[in-house]
Amino acid sequence: MKQLLAYAGLFLLISFGDTAQSQTINKPRFKAVAIAEIGGGHARFDTAAKIWLNKLAIDSNFTIDYIADTKPINSAFLRKYQLFIQLDYPPYPWSPVAQKAFEKYIKKGKGGWIGFHHPTLLGVFDGYPMWQWYSQFMGGIEYKNNIPGGNAALLTIEDRNHPAMKGVPVSFVTKDEWYIYNQSPRPNVHVLASIDESTYDPQKNVKMGDHPVIWTNKHVKAKNIYIAMGHFPSLFQDENYTTLVRNAIFWAAKK
Repeated sequence: MKQLLAYAGLFLLISFGDTAQSQTINKPRFKAVAIAEIGGGHARFDTAAKIWLNKLAIDSNFTIDYIADTKPINSAFLRKYQLFIQLDYPPYPWSPVAQKAFEKYIKKGKGGWIGFHHPTLLGVFDGYPMWQWYSQFMGGIEYKNNIPGGNAALLTIEDRNHPAMKGVPVSFVTKDEWYIYNQSPRPNVHVLASIDESTYDPQKNVKMGDHPVIWTNKHVKAKNIYIAMGHFPSLFQDENYTTLVRNAIFWAAKK
């Protein structure tokens, strides 16, 4: 009887051990949430991004949830996530509760943040005042203009040692609906890449002079990176872009 119990105990121990090991293997590396508009001019990019992100999450063992507005956002909601991805969601239709929770999340480094394209649409839109804190987070800028329909330009990496730039060529041609601001964010952020406006193809007169397109704000605790390219779904067919995005995700999610 004792021998039988011993065998049974050994069997239970082995079963428990295998289960624990399986749980360890399957436990997600981190949890991400992405906010993206359902409609609007960036819906095609957001759809392509979700397909790409879902595959990356499966292949790389992390989870990703999606929201379509800021209604769910509060401190308790954000505590569930180690990474906040802003997929073409603008910085103005945020509730006061969502604003306060997001500011705390970023200031105190509760998780990482990656923003694509639309987060720098800063100004007075649809009757909403400009979110002043967010403007400072993005480098103290205000949106002034863009290049409708998109334009190709030569992008040059300025900080090749940043983890987000691993495996990305020092320069490459990319296309987007480039935003123009009232001033360069460079004095207030760490610029990772910029475009050369003299290489616009076709040539356009909508220019800033100094035109950063990828940067990070080191004045907050959260790891964060803004990527201006995020208008066209074809970006996810560009290996340079997907390498950059993949690197940014794993860098920003890691404390």
